[in-house]
Amino acid sequence: MTSTLERAAATTTPSTGERTPRRLGFGRRRSAWDLKLSPYLYISPFFILFAITGLFPIAYTAVISFMDWDLVRNSGEFIGFDQYAWVLSQPKFWIALRNTFSIFLLSSVPQLIIAVLIAAMLDQNIRAKTFWRMSVLVPYVMAPVAVALIFSNMFGDQYGVVNTTLQNLGLPAVPWHSDAFASHIAIATMVNFRWTGYNTLILLAAMQAIPREYYEAATVDGAGKIRQFFSITLPSLKPTLVFVIITATIGGLQIFDEPRMYDQYGTGGADNQWLTVTLWLYNVGWGEWNFGRAAALAWILFLLILAIGAINLFITRSLVRDEGGRGDARSRREIRSQARAAKKRLAMDAESSPSTSASIAREEAGR
Repeated sequence: MTSTLERAAATTTPSTGERTPRRLGFGRRRSAWDLKLSPYLYISPFFILFAITGLFPIAYTAVISFMDWDLVRNSGEFIGFDQYAWVLSQPKFWIALRNTFSIFLLSSVPQLIIAVLIAAMLDQNIRAKTFWRMSVLVPYVMAPVAVALIFSNMFGDQYGVVNTTLQNLGLPAVPWHSDAFASHIAIATMVNFRWTGYNTLILLAAMQAIPREYYEAATVDGAGKIRQFFSITLPSLKPTLVFVIITATIGGLQIFDEPRMYDQYGTGGADNQWLTVTLWLYNVGWGEWNFGRAAALAWILFLLILAIGAINLFITRSLVRDEGGRGDARSRREIRSQARAAKKRLAMDAESSPSTSASIAREEAGR
C-alpha cells in the first residue's frame, strides 16, 4: 500500500496535482525502434545490391562517357561532350536506331496480338489448362543463344528450312541475310517465339482478375463470345496492355542476343542490315576498344529508355485516374440508388404502421 502511494506521489506534481508522463523504459524504446526501422532493414538488401550492381555502374559509365578512356592505364582525359557528338554524327548510329525500332515494331505488334488471343483461349474452360499454360512458357525458358542459333539456321539463305519449304511450294527463296527487311522479319520471329508466352501469362492473369459476373450478365443479355471479348475483356485489360507494351518497348530497344547470333560474324551484317544499338555498342566497346564512345552510346540508349518510361508513367497515371473517376461515380450512383430504395421502404412501412411513422417523426424531431 505504501509503495503504491509513493509511486502515485512520484508521478503527481504537488502544485497542480497533474500526472507527469512516465519515462519509457529501454525495452519499450527498443520496441518502438524495431517497429519503425525493421521494414527498412527488411528491404535494405535489395537496395544495397541494386546500388552496387546497378547505380554504381551507371554512374561510372557516365563518368567514362566524358573521357577519352584508356583501358590499359585505367584512366582517361576529360573531353566533355565530344563522345556524344561523335556518336550522334555517325551514320551507323541512325542506321542502328532505325533497325532497332523496325525489329521492335515487327516483333511487338504481332507478339501482342498473338498473346492476347492465346490468353483468351487459355481463359476458357478447356481440358488440361495447367499443361497448356505451362507449355506457352517453354520458349521463354530456353536459352536466347540456343533460340538464335536454331532460327538463324532455319532462315539460312541457301540451305535453310524456310527457303527449302518455299522452293518446294514453287515460291522464290528469300534473301534472309542480304535484305534488310527480310533480316528484320527473321530476327523479329525469334523475339516473338521467345516472348509471346511470357506476355500471354501476364495477360492471362489479368483476364482471370475480371469478375465473372460481367460475362454472366452479358450471356443473359445474349452477347456472344466475340462480343464479350471486345466489350468486356479488352477494356478491362487496358492497364495491363500498357504495361506489356512499354516493357516490350524497353526490351526491344535492348535487343542483342538475336542479332548477335544471326550470323557467324556478329557485326550486324556486311551492310549493317540488322545492326542494332546494343550490338553497335558492343562492337565499339569490345571490338574497337573505345570505352568512352561505348559509354556515351550506352547513356544515349539509357536516356531513350528513360523517356519511354516517363511516357509509360504518364499514360498509366491517366488511365488509373480515369478508371478511379469512373469507379467513384459508379459508387456514388449506387449509394444514391440505395438511399432512394431505403426511403421508399420507410415510406411504405410508415403507411402500413402508424406507430412506425410516429417513431420516425420522433427521431426526426430529436435530430
